[in-house]
Amino acid sequence: MAYREDRARVNGIGIYYREYGEGDPLLLIMGLGGNADWWDKRFLEMLAERYRVVTFDNRGAGRSERAPGPYSIPQMADDAAGLMDHLGWESAHVLGMSMGGMIAQELALNHSQRVRKLVLVVTTCGGPDQVPASAEVLQILYMPKDQVTPEAIARSTLYLLFPKRFIEENPELMDEIVAANLIAPIEPRCFMEQLNAVGRWGCRSRLKDLDKPTLIITGSEDILIPPENSRILAEAIAGSRLVEYPGVAHGLISQIPETVAREVLDFLG
Repeated sequence: MAYREDRARVNGIGIYYREYGEGDPLLLIMGLGGNADWWDKRFLEMLAERYRVVTFDNRGAGRSERAPGPYSIPQMADDAAGLMDHLGWESAHVLGMSMGGMIAQELALNHSQRVRKLVLVVTTCGGPDQVPASAEVLQILYMPKDQVTPEAIARSTLYLLFPKRFIEENPELMDEIVAANLIAPIEPRCFMEQLNAVGRWGCRSRLKDLDKPTLIITGSEDILIPPENSRILAEAIAGSRLVEYPGVAHGLISQIPETVAREVLDFLG
């Protein structure tokens, strides 16, 4: 899929980004450790038919600068706002996935005028109000990344993203996802900086001030950020709409890309 790529100087660091399509602006914010290569191509193609879609690598990830820590979710939201300044966007629709959904919430709260409509995918409000993953899942997540190969990390991560049966039934897709993850893998230090930023963050008490049209998407089989978290968001954000797909897990943008893209396009209008 064709795209335009560049780097922006944002908050003192270099941020890598890609642009797809034409139309009203739509900013996509990726999750923990991820980068522009992690977005499903079928998902991007459908969005880019109607929108000017920009994806980028959060600080420390992919091709963006490996900035020194500590990182924070508000800081990464400021990075997103700074990228919008670079692009000349006064405002945009914003879609955040997982940690990217946390950044998107912070962007909508701290830079309210920059966000038109908000899409929160498999994410959480963080803090003490969230429903955490199981101890077994957290053990995989916190596994020391400097003691195993990037491919081993990518292979183990598949079981956090998809139901086991889906992994077994779609070996070619799994190979594609692993290959994408190996193009520009995050350094262990930067991964921990992002992970620590997630652990320190929460916004439940402020969500009453979030006044953007909001779509919340989750999967019933998500073990990384359990679907209860999306229900908490739906209760906290006035007028929001919650969509929960049965049999789908954290990697739903790759598991059911066309379904999620249609949902997002219908919401954005």
